[in-house]
Amino acid sequence: MHIPVMLDEVLAIAGEIEPKQILDATFGRGGHTRGFLEKFPTSRVVAIDQDRDAIEFGTQNFEREIRESRLCLQHLSFHNLEKLTEKPVAGFDMALVDLGVSSPQLDNPQRGFSFYHDGPLDMRMNQLQGETAADIVNGWPAQDLVDLFKTLGEIHRPQRVVSEILKKREDSPFETTLQLSQLIERVDGWRRKGHHPATTYFLALRMFVNA
Repeated sequence: MHIPVMLDEVLAIAGEIEPKQILDATFGRGGHTRGFLEKFPTSRVVAIDQDRDAIEFGTQNFEREIRESRLCLQHLSFHNLEKLTEKPVAGFDMALVDLGVSSPQLDNPQRGFSFYHDGPLDMRMNQLQGETAADIVNGWPAQDLVDLFKTLGEIHRPQRVVSEILKKREDSPFETTLQLSQLIERVDGWRRKGHHPATTYFLALRMFVNA
């Protein structure tokens, strides 16, 4: 089996601990959890994810491990670890929190994470939570948008993009990812090869929407 470099490194560190109780705080598609369960046959993993698609995937593809009580899956954000219903009395021997967007989220246009594929301007990892990226882009005042892109996107001068956003949304609200990414591309232009102009704007929105 091919083991990605990050998983290889994580398992090497875990091997020094020989963990019995493991917390995987971002299950995704279960790559790290699978690695833990295979490398440590007597271990138990509690895995959480705020994306319901990830939990459904795990329920279907880790059925045996769940049935054998080697894996506990919970629909939960790492922000709310105190709400874990199945945590070991003595605590976890190790925890892994692999933050960021997973490939299945980026590859599915309907999730609204990608600036290359058209889809709803959503960006919520947990689609049961409230505010979407579209809510922010269409509803926030100019200065709040400028502050957001400066603080979370580390964009030095987002004012021109924000000004164009406000003009565009007066005529019709932003509904799709390409509506926003193409506006940013037109206003900011390509300054670095291979780095889409919308990258850091989408990053800022994604970070805020998902806390």
